[in-house]
Formats: sequence, C-alpha cells, structure tokens
Amino acid sequence: MAEKQVAIYTTPTCPWCHRAKEYLSQKGIPYAEYNVAQDREKAKEMIQKSGQMGVPVITVDDDVIVGFNQSQLEKMLSQ
Repeated sequence: MAEKQVAIYTTPTCPWCHRAKEYLSQKGIPYAEYNVAQDREKAKEMIQKSGQMGVPVITVDDDVIVGFNQSQLEKMLSQ
C-alpha cells in the first residue's frame, strides 16, 4: 500500500491542532505542517481546499477534514 500524503494546517494556539499532531505522531504517520498564522500563502491554500478559515484542516491525499475528527481520520488513512 502506498503511503498517504498527509498535511495539517495549524495555528500555534489551537488545542485541536496539537491533539491532531499528537495523534499522527503516536501512529507514526509522517505529515507536513503549515502554520497558517505565519504563512499567508498556505492560509489561502487551506481556505481554497476546505472553504473554511478554522483550524485544523487536515488533508489525506485529496481528501479534506476540517477539525480533528479521529474516527474520520482513521478511516481516510486506512483506505
């Protein structure tokens, strides 16, 4: 099975972002992190992909999750 491309759009003060990153790290899943509080281009990209301004936004390949929904994330990672 090919490895999934996972990215998480975050801000430093977001508790759900920290939980999502902790979950991915505990599972040994590599991910790219983008701090949208500092990176305006990534913030625009996040809004374009999700239609949302809230964080975290997690992408697994071409799928998008807004917020930290562990069961949905597990499902997307296992497909």
